[in-house]
Amino acid sequence: MKEQNTVQLKKEEFAIRTGIKKLLGKGKISKVRIEYTPVGEKIIIATHKPGLVIGRKGERIEEMTKLLKTKFKLENPYIEIEEVTRPEFDAQIMADEIALSLERFGPLKFKVTAYRTLQRIIKAGAKGVEIRLNGKLPGKRAKQWRFAEGYLKKTGEPAKLVDKAQAKAETKPGTVGVKVSILSPDVILKDQIIIDDALIKTLKENSVEPDEVIEKIKKTKKIAPPGVPQSTALRGKKKVNKIVKKTKEKK
Repeated sequence: MKEQNTVQLKKEEFAIRTGIKKLLGKGKISKVRIEYTPVGEKIIIATHKPGLVIGRKGERIEEMTKLLKTKFKLENPYIEIEEVTRPEFDAQIMADEIALSLERFGPLKFKVTAYRTLQRIIKAGAKGVEIRLNGKLPGKRAKQWRFAEGYLKKTGEPAKLVDKAQAKAETKPGTVGVKVSILSPDVILKDQIIIDDALIKTLKENSVEPDEVIEKIKKTKKIAPPGVPQSTALRGKKKVNKIVKKTKEKK
């Protein structure tokens, strides 16, 4: 029974999100979160255009409140607006903007639209971006196009830090799917190495001269470590000697 209630609750939340987005229009909302409080339901709408969402004298807020009460049977809904200060790092906003541009100017200039959005996100400071367009672009057959720049995680735990979103553009040739993935500059990656003056200084202090390496190899009785053939180790030693000779000649 608990599982059925959970599924029903998620379905209702999805219907509420879809209804609000349909009422306000494409390209105005990033995310819609629903929180349940003892007083009533709290609907948090994240947007980069709060003026358009609120409306003149709160007209849009009243329309949304009426919709939530009549259609979705919420007793006491409270709507809160959360402003997105940096829309370039929000994947949903960027995906909606690409979809609106394709609907407005047609699919013939899809490359201009994609590259313009890509450069805008990168110039804002994003670590990596990927834009995928799938549909009849520009021919009669559906095809997938990929536009990417920077560094983007796709697998493992860090891939969850990538902001992903999708949108649909209804054009004359047909429906075009838009997928956007953005790695924000605020994301901290554990495997990221920052090369600065301090790191270079540390590496120089801990570095070993080639002559010292050769002396250590000569002193050891067994050149090959356990599990490695002796011939392989000898070849490696010869290579090291050649490199040392070349460096000495250059000096």
